[in-house]
Amino acid sequence: MRQAFIATLCELAKDRGDIVLVCGDLGFSVLEAFADRFPERFLNVGVAEQNMMGVAAGLAASGKTVFTYSIANFAVARCLEQFRNDVCGQNLPVIGVSVGAGAAYGAQGYTHHGIEDVTFTRGLPEVAVISPADLHETRWAVRRLLERRGPASLRLGRGGEPPVHDRAIEAPFGKAIMMRAPGRDATILCSGSPLAEAVAAANRLAAGGYEVGLLSVPTVTPLDVDAIADASRISRLLVSVEEHVVEGGFGGAVAEVIAGLPCPKAHLLRTGIARHLSHLAADQREVRRIHGFDAEGIVRQVEALLRREAT
Repeated sequence: MRQAFIATLCELAKDRGDIVLVCGDLGFSVLEAFADRFPERFLNVGVAEQNMMGVAAGLAASGKTVFTYSIANFAVARCLEQFRNDVCGQNLPVIGVSVGAGAAYGAQGYTHHGIEDVTFTRGLPEVAVISPADLHETRWAVRRLLERRGPASLRLGRGGEPPVHDRAIEAPFGKAIMMRAPGRDATILCSGSPLAEAVAAANRLAAGGYEVGLLSVPTVTPLDVDAIADASRISRLLVSVEEHVVEGGFGGAVAEVIAGLPCPKAHLLRTGIARHLSHLAADQREVRRIHGFDAEGIVRQVEALLRREAT
């Protein structure tokens, strides 16, 4: 995802002289492609993320469209006040890029986890929160956010994520991407890098005789309320999947939609990282297994709930 991000940004910066990239002394082996090509539009402010966001806000107020870049926990939590007041409060075109969202840096421990940032950001004024699943969704997100020209938080993996889609994404901004039509038994709603796990789970459930749908939902804010409402009318069970704490994240946003529907049909299963275990330091795949949102964990929980409802 990181390489797809920088390649797309370089491609668009050829014709967009307003694009500026600001980093907090991170991104080596990734950002050079932009820095070498557009040195006058690249700034490294050092290990000073609060300054990074303040500088970005000033540049945006003078007519630039600014991308900031750092590891997820530093890119959001450390400079949240500056992002809230200086960027979102003034509706400025600053896109905060968070690398290593979720537990991508899991072996380095909780200090490097990006697992609460959706909770922190999705309630801020004017903000878009985007969590792409692979390189195709990342390219789509960068283009759409540049068209939108407003504050945003863009969550990326650390690198090496498998491509899930086989072609470029053409979905309108704020709309879910249908990968399997909503199923009578269940519909999986996945936001971000666990999409490959969700695809594998949907395939296994379908092979087991269940009628299962699958939507990729890269835009947490604005959320595709219509897609969620439609799925809740068709499916007995909705399953949210995210590499984030379930409280206040994507699953929380889905729950808010369902709570506002008149007599919703579907039960909601939220899968993600349990807050009381958020300190866990382990390989990303192991984090997914322990917290039950790898393919096997999703299948196990869905089957258990559907069997319980059938009795």
